[in-house]
Amino acid sequence: MQIKEELKQICLNRIQAKIDETDSRISSLQKDLGSETKSSAGDKHETGRAMIQLEMEKESQKLKSFASMRSALDRMDLENQSELVRLGSLVKTSISNYFISASLGVLKAGHESYFAISLQSPIGQLLLGKKEGDSIHFNGREIQINSIS
Repeated sequence: MQIKEELKQICLNRIQAKIDETDSRISSLQKDLGSETKSSAGDKHETGRAMIQLEMEKESQKLKSFASMRSALDRMDLENQSELVRLGSLVKTSISNYFISASLGVLKAGHESYFAISLQSPIGQLLLGKKEGDSIHFNGREIQINSIS
């Protein structure tokens, strides 16, 4: 249980860092948009404003995605054990360890590495609902589920 708590906190910290970075970029783009209004004229002015607004929309979408990830992590129940893979499961397989949470790459806790994956990821979809001893086929390989906690 302690490893799962540690992994969840690492995920929350990474997501918060991504939210902070994205907020900073949006603020910078808003400043750029304001200076574009003051210093440009004609078609160049409109093109510059449009490009900045497109970037702001992209960053806003990222922000929504990160907020959704954080929400999923907040809903994660680490207390109730399940024999089936679900959100919050720690899955040890014949090739890797997975923390079913959000797509955040490799996390290190204790002396082991874990891939933080979402249920929407291809391997997350294959693992969902599986139990210890089951196997899945991914990228042409058979992967055995050794343990779920």
